[in-house]
Amino acid sequence: MRNLFILSFLLLSCFGNSQETLHELLKAHNKESVPYISVKELAMPKTDAILLDARELKEYNVSHIPNSTYVGYDDFDLDTVVKTLPDTTSTIVVYCSLGIRSEDIAEQLKKKGYTNVYNLFGGIFEWKNNNFPVYNSEEKETDHVHAYSKDWSKWLLKGIKIYE
Repeated sequence: MRNLFILSFLLLSCFGNSQETLHELLKAHNKESVPYISVKELAMPKTDAILLDARELKEYNVSHIPNSTYVGYDDFDLDTVVKTLPDTTSTIVVYCSLGIRSEDIAEQLKKKGYTNVYNLFGGIFEWKNNNFPVYNSEEKETDHVHAYSKDWSKWLLKGIKIYE
């Protein structure tokens, strides 16, 4: 019984610290100029949002959230998005690996007049960590997730990490 208690305590400590550390990581890298949406809130049937993937194409091709549109980061073209999404009141959720690059893209959308823009807290890593599906370039469900880099991959707890 004592071993079970210790094991439970260790597991709760690990998960608690991991989530708290993710908050700290995002606080250190983001300005919090764009409101977050949680993966659980995004996954709810009532949440009707346009999903924009702000990672690089090689990342998107390995894994992306269903029904998302690739917009990129290094080659992001705001004018193209504006032409594609003329309704500035649409609910838009931007995501990347963790939620750092996506804040930059979401800020650009807000500056252009979009009023309902959100940043996915924890990005595709948190999406996969919560057992939600990801799809590859052939739109088939996959366990592969592009892990961005060895350093950032520690935040991806589920799935098969891909680096190329």
